[in-house]
Amino acid sequence: WAFARIWSEIAEDADARAVVLTGAGKAFSAGGDLVAWLEHYVDNPVTRRAGMRDARRIVREMIDFPLPIVAAVNGPAVGFGCSIAVLCDLVFMSDRSFFADTHVASGLVAGDGGSLVWPLLMSLLRAKEYLLLGERIPPEVAVEIGLANRVIPHDQLYAESLAVAHRLAALPARAVQDTKRALNLHVERAITGILEYGISAETECFTTPEHRAAIDRFLEK
Repeated sequence: WAFARIWSEIAEDADARAVVLTGAGKAFSAGGDLVAWLEHYVDNPVTRRAGMRDARRIVREMIDFPLPIVAAVNGPAVGFGCSIAVLCDLVFMSDRSFFADTHVASGLVAGDGGSLVWPLLMSLLRAKEYLLLGERIPPEVAVEIGLANRVIPHDQLYAESLAVAHRLAALPARAVQDTKRALNLHVERAITGILEYGISAETECFTTPEHRAAIDRFLEK
């Protein structure tokens, strides 16, 4: 994935000070092409390992990334998209968006999903409820339980996110970056061991009958 490699490229840009991350269409990250998913993740062990290696790298790269990242969640953020959003430093959600981690519902361990960071942001009981049941989390609830900072009207989301990014960029760079690093050490220490176990367990689920049946159900729709 280019997305797995872009963080180190931006970090090497001496002029960069902050990042706004948003979706290019109606969704922030709404999941992939299920036909391609079958080909690359379920039926092909080589591309499956490469994909999970990229997922691990994205998590690590975003935690280590020195610049502040503002997530402008402009639509549904589903599955790994939830992880990408909450790995950012500030999370602003459109009033048309929602979170949903559907790993378990699709027969997968939430190894690169909410099991990593959600328990740091909300109670463990709430994390279990939303991960095991895979229910949608509306933006107002996401703010209430700690997954997001604020809800913004959809047509104002990007402008407000960009304005906050400019505010961050105007602050002393060393102070911002080292403060972010100090805070993200909590995340790094919390997921030590969890990420490796989760990725391994999730990878083993790709070939289970339950996951294949879940994909077939979606394709039938």
